[in-house]
Amino acid sequence: MTETIPVSDALHLTAIHERFVPELHQLVLKNKTWLQQFLNWPQFVGSEEDSLKNAQSNVMLHERGYAKMFLLMFNQRIIGVLSFNSIEPLNKTGYIGYWIDEDHQGQGLLSQALQAFIDYYVQNGTIRRFVIKCRVANEASNQVALRNGFTLEGCLKEAEFLNGAYHDQNIYARIIDRSE
Repeated sequence: MTETIPVSDALHLTAIHERFVPELHQLVLKNKTWLQQFLNWPQFVGSEEDSLKNAQSNVMLHERGYAKMFLLMFNQRIIGVLSFNSIEPLNKTGYIGYWIDEDHQGQGLLSQALQAFIDYYVQNGTIRRFVIKCRVANEASNQVALRNGFTLEGCLKEAEFLNGAYHDQNIYARIIDRSE
């Protein structure tokens, strides 16, 4: 059974599985040029086989609890990814990554999914400190963090290599204890 986090009638998060690779691969290709403005990995996506290997790796990490990759499903179609790129079990800290199809930007879908994602992991007691790191210049990503109750903790100087240059990165966190 594939792990699912409900968000709304039309939106839910579904754990990565090989069966989603063809659709996910096409979505990445559709958004590749746009995504490369913000993320380093899209330049390395070539064949569907590349996407399959990446999915298989993420399934393993998901099952072992080292990372969690979920697909944003809107009206039964993949529109993006929301994940813990890494998890520190002892510290109960999850480092969040996300991207959404350019055509679905600005509709609040990512924020809705992020809230459900956070609630899910707070309720099961796995994560209490949620972290988002994003380039200072990525205004949309910074706004996602701020709109969703994250606090800017600082700026990491030249911490992200993208498109041939090092960029400053904001680090945001939100701490939620189950007792709250």
